[in-house]
Amino acid sequence: MADPPIPVLLIVENLPLPFARRQWEEARALAQAGYNVSVICPKGRGFEKSRETVEGIEIYRHWNREAHRPLGYVLEYSWALAAEFCLALRVYARTRFRILHATNPPDTVFLIALFFKLFGVRFIFDHDDLNPELFEAKFGQRGFLYRLITLAERLTYKTADVSIAANESFRQIALTRGKMQQERVFIVRSCPDASALRAGPPHPELKEGRPYLVLFLSAIMQRERLGPLLQIIEQVVKRRGREDCLFVFAGGGPELEALRQSANTLGLAGHLRFTGRIYGEELAAYLSTADVCVAPDPKTPLNDQSTKNKIFEYMAYARPVVLFDLVEGRRQAGDAALYARPNDPADFAARILALLDSEPLRRELGARGRKRIEERFNWKMEQAALLAAYEVALEK
Repeated sequence: MADPPIPVLLIVENLPLPFARRQWEEARALAQAGYNVSVICPKGRGFEKSRETVEGIEIYRHWNREAHRPLGYVLEYSWALAAEFCLALRVYARTRFRILHATNPPDTVFLIALFFKLFGVRFIFDHDDLNPELFEAKFGQRGFLYRLITLAERLTYKTADVSIAANESFRQIALTRGKMQQERVFIVRSCPDASALRAGPPHPELKEGRPYLVLFLSAIMQRERLGPLLQIIEQVVKRRGREDCLFVFAGGGPELEALRQSANTLGLAGHLRFTGRIYGEELAAYLSTADVCVAPDPKTPLNDQSTKNKIFEYMAYARPVVLFDLVEGRRQAGDAALYARPNDPADFAARILALLDSEPLRRELGARGRKRIEERFNWKMEQAALLAAYEVALEK
């Protein structure tokens, strides 16, 4: 007689599932491997149901309000933690889950994990964001809240039985700041499923009569982080006099309206389109149509060490990429991108124009990117590391 499926619980605070691709791929991989998977996450546009079952995965959603200031984050995360704990009690009563798997931000779910460890539940920390660096980048301060966030990161690692790192830089942080044992740290990159994400036929109408479309895909969370992109567009349109390309921002977030106003002030509105948050077929249409995709994240300690999911998605759709020369960005894109001097909008604009003016180069870089996804950064390869992490967690 076969053993019953091992029940596990995933907690994701910042995005709803199935929208959050990395966490949804993890949940699906675990379910396909025979685990009984439940998920707790926030509600979001298009994901308003408090409970539903998708592909055999039980999803519990709670209401949450996105914050924009330090005090707001304290309130947001406190509410989310309370909602997650109540839902976790509900899930435990139904499933008696043996593993609690939490993805940050924030680094507060260890408090829930400490409670359930009293009942023998193992804790896997899925490190998706550098919270101390993220806080400093957003608010430019290292005060009391920063020290509290740093403490939460240390306690999260101390509580974790196993840590999952999004890349090599995060793995080093787990070993140094987190003082985790090497055999308990696993790299699981946020790679797309190559069989599921690939370019379809282009949609010329999305270019609105222009020959070229330049696409930027991201949550629009920080105005200062997106400032370089407006400067880049200004270089292309005003300094180089290029009227033949449309720039598209595909993403939503608290700074969307402020960014739109900044574009209007700079006189760039006629060259920009803001789609808001899109996904599924609508997003695939833009990715299949774009001539160039960009990742203008400036060089900072946070960005240097962070994996950008959009770069993987650009490469999956065989799009050429332009980005500033960042440590993890170069590890991702390799020879499938052009790299601008860090934080130099003029040089970034020149790289975009080099691609717009050379169809052979666009095709070559796009093909290289697709090859990297198929041969190196494919989710089917990453899920083996995920399952190995679960085996180690259950062994303790």
